[in-house]
Amino acid sequence: MRESRPTRRRRSLRRLVAVAFPALALTVAGFTAAPTAGAQTAAAHPHTSKVAQNAKALTAPERQTFHATGKAGQKVPTQHLCAQAKPGYASCFAQRRTDIKQRLTAALAAAPSGLSPANLHSAYNLPTAAGSGMTVGIVDAYNDPNAESDLATYRSTYGLSSCTKANGCFKQVSQTGSTTSLPTNDTGWAGEEMLDIDMVSAVCPNCSIILVEANSANDTDLGIAENEAVSLGAKFVSNSWGGSESSSQTSEDTSYFKHPGVAITVSAGDSAYGAEYPATSQYVTAVGGTALTTASNSRGWSESVWHTNSTEGTGSGCSAYDPKPSWQTDTGCSKRMEADVSAVADPATGVAVYDTYGGSGWAVYGGTSASSPIIASVYALAGTPGASDYPAKYPYSHTSNLYDVTSGNNGSCSTSYFCTAGTGYDGPTGWGTPNGTAAFTSGSSSGNTVTVTNPGSQSTTTGSSVSLQIQAGDSAGAALTYSASGLPTGLSINSSTGLISGTASTAGTYQVTVTAKDSTGASGSTSFTWTVGSGGGGCTSSQLLANPGFESGNTGWSATSGVITNDTGEAAHSGSYKAWLDGYGSSHTDTLSQSVTIPAGCKATLTFYLHIDTAETGSTAYDKLTVTAGSTTLATYSNVNANSGYAQKTFDLSSLAGQTVTLKFNGVEDSSLQTSFVVDDTALTTS
Repeated sequence: MRESRPTRRRRSLRRLVAVAFPALALTVAGFTAAPTAGAQTAAAHPHTSKVAQNAKALTAPERQTFHATGKAGQKVPTQHLCAQAKPGYASCFAQRRTDIKQRLTAALAAAPSGLSPANLHSAYNLPTAAGSGMTVGIVDAYNDPNAESDLATYRSTYGLSSCTKANGCFKQVSQTGSTTSLPTNDTGWAGEEMLDIDMVSAVCPNCSIILVEANSANDTDLGIAENEAVSLGAKFVSNSWGGSESSSQTSEDTSYFKHPGVAITVSAGDSAYGAEYPATSQYVTAVGGTALTTASNSRGWSESVWHTNSTEGTGSGCSAYDPKPSWQTDTGCSKRMEADVSAVADPATGVAVYDTYGGSGWAVYGGTSASSPIIASVYALAGTPGASDYPAKYPYSHTSNLYDVTSGNNGSCSTSYFCTAGTGYDGPTGWGTPNGTAAFTSGSSSGNTVTVTNPGSQSTTTGSSVSLQIQAGDSAGAALTYSASGLPTGLSINSSTGLISGTASTAGTYQVTVTAKDSTGASGSTSFTWTVGSGGGGCTSSQLLANPGFESGNTGWSATSGVITNDTGEAAHSGSYKAWLDGYGSSHTDTLSQSVTIPAGCKATLTFYLHIDTAETGSTAYDKLTVTAGSTTLATYSNVNANSGYAQKTFDLSSLAGQTVTLKFNGVEDSSLQTSFVVDDTALTTS
């Protein structure tokens, strides 16, 4: 553990100076600043489908950045939004970080902190075009009067389609189904409700949402609300609440949770090792919690059991009352074992949520309150459950289609797997976390699985003919039919062969999702970027970047507030202005980007000067700057590369000729000890 020391440089003064000049310069020049990454996006073109809009939002490169807020298992200060439940009542499990300042959207300088929809789709390998026609129910207690408006802010910030009462996507009712006579407002449960509906939006943005609000948090009212969600047509219902077990729970099973054909998910609890109800109901999917962080492995992410201390972490354990369902096969517990599967829950690696009734805007949330709606939504992506099934059994038949979580524990126990992760099944994480949707579909272990091979990023020029064969396979050898969304204008896919062909007619960057499906309903998808350049030949020598030395403030660039500055705390390479990313000595992300079209037939060279100043020591890379051109990573620098002056960096971008690409510098700083990444005198020259 590194000791946190005062940073060598503080940037609060620099922020005040930096913000003033670009604003003045842009006013004089008649420009307006480009919207930040966290700003609300413009409405979709009227001819853009909901599915296409959401697919684009979930795959756009600018939304892939992970805005880290801590490290797995790190103790971070949180507010438990609900009090501990007394007998006969339930507590919600939402936790909100108190060390990260809450901000309204208008006050954001960059994208919100915490895991985004695109991050969750990347981490869990989820399809972007699935879920249409599916309805996810959320059961909570009390009313949130701002639920619909806060949901609108969350979705617009991340570029997702609107989901409102007016368009039929969102419904908010009481436990009796009333849309006008809603329960008493409650600030604690309001935060829980926003966490739940935001996670459904993140994982299944094409789904409809029904929020059913119980009159109170007692077991009977919540049970009545559960039945109401099912009666309103929800085939997937999430419950982010619970309490201690009791001898009466088996009768509650029958009254409230015995709904064949409905995937009911329940949070495993946040009090570390120990069984909780209704997660131990034999009719529900019990969802444990993990810590989710980026990694350099092939997946790009890693997970471990969420466990902060003896009283905080994911729940698990052997029920004292509920019988063991036939599909659960572990031998150490003779009754129902908790959990079945898991998803992110650690507040230190938490999710972004927007709440203005219980909170003050954007915040980072955690708890197994996050993992339950995530898993309910993955079930929705997988399709309607079998009419007589209890879908909790599905993952047990598809264990190879889950990411096995093998490290960490949530406490001490006499039977190791009750509280300790290992290969295969364990209590804290069940069989693991989603790797696509196959584990959440009906069928046995011999059921069909469809795999679509990602062809990688594609590029062509206008007027050029295209022939791209999509490769896909069915585990049973069944014939496949193909469909695609987001294809460049002029291209189409053959539904029988998967061949994409045609002549690209319109320049632009397209987010394409291809889906293959067999006759049993099993399907698989993959998404990739397709760039169409303007075509043409020959090349004129030129420098393509606007304001390459930053002397005109933000002109030509999109940057986090204060990045482009004349603050004398770091010297410019030339002139007065430069781009200064990070340097705070606390968790922070800064971005700097500019889109540019590289003419076809040109040799293109990117150069820039980089100075790295750090208070870090040793050979561990804590703070990083990643430089990308479109989907291509050009280089990654860190505190380990610190230098006393500027060094020129050079990259050949000739392979991107004929394309419009976004050049981006992305600086991510961890929770202590500053590292400053200072960029100046950029150039993109053609010859």
